[in-house]
Amino acid sequence: MHEHIARTMYYFSVHLMYASTVAVAAWLLTSVQRGSATTKYWIWVTTATNFMVPIGALIDKMWAPHLKWAAPLGIVGGLVWDMTQGWTAIVLAFVWIIGAVAMSVRLVARIQQERKHEIVDLPGRGVTSNFVSHGVPVCFAARPAPAVNGLFRPHILLPFGIDRMLDQREFRAVLLHEVVHARRRDNLIRLFYEFSLCALWFHPLVWLAGARMARYRELSCDESVIRSAHGEALVSALAKLAIPKGPVFLQATASSHLSYRLAQLEQQSLKPARTASLIMSLMFTTIVVGGIAETVAHTACCFILKR
Repeated sequence: MHEHIARTMYYFSVHLMYASTVAVAAWLLTSVQRGSATTKYWIWVTTATNFMVPIGALIDKMWAPHLKWAAPLGIVGGLVWDMTQGWTAIVLAFVWIIGAVAMSVRLVARIQQERKHEIVDLPGRGVTSNFVSHGVPVCFAARPAPAVNGLFRPHILLPFGIDRMLDQREFRAVLLHEVVHARRRDNLIRLFYEFSLCALWFHPLVWLAGARMARYRELSCDESVIRSAHGEALVSALAKLAIPKGPVFLQATASSHLSYRLAQLEQQSLKPARTASLIMSLMFTTIVVGGIAETVAHTACCFILKR
């Protein structure tokens, strides 16, 4: 039993080590000014997914007996073996479980809080009008800011009176922004990330991935609006919709990261550079594949059963 625990901990130690390398590379690549925000957003989505989904384990499980070149990392293996001895493993497991439970309770509380907002915002008579934009249902409700609600069948919620507050171009710009959130299933992606955070709460780079995803999630939607020649309208719309209160959990809103987005839009620095984005994507893909290959190279021993 002890050997199985040691092997499992060794695998995840190596996996997290190379996933961390990918995260650092993502941070460096996305810190470059050039390149589209959409590319940077998917880089961080991939980075977060790479932490939670150990693709190397699937390769190891299927082909471990054939990976003759695979060799364990002695330094990591020795450290893990020592950590699984005696009370050390029990203390570490207890700390991890306490943290994971606390994060799960936090997540459930935030989701319940959002549901309370939904009940207030969308009572049976609260919806005054419904229409469809680019295949996404849109309705007006008693809420402070535009938002996308729902996971598998998202719909856009617009505040009462927003069509009178904004002119036609501004209204269209905000709507286009929210449509991108809805069609991309950003709420579902964010929920998956939150589940990952519950399990890997102790890793600072997982928290960083969430913060960067949130930033580029909004900027990438702004890019779509700019490509539709509504950039200036979005700037004026966001200024009118500026709200001090933060967005409701698991709802993509037009007011998220408002000051940063306004600065980016006004400087017109969101114009995508296709060549830079392509180079950035190729470099990141190479790093991810390399990280998985290195993980496989040093963890196949965990899946080779002794006869």
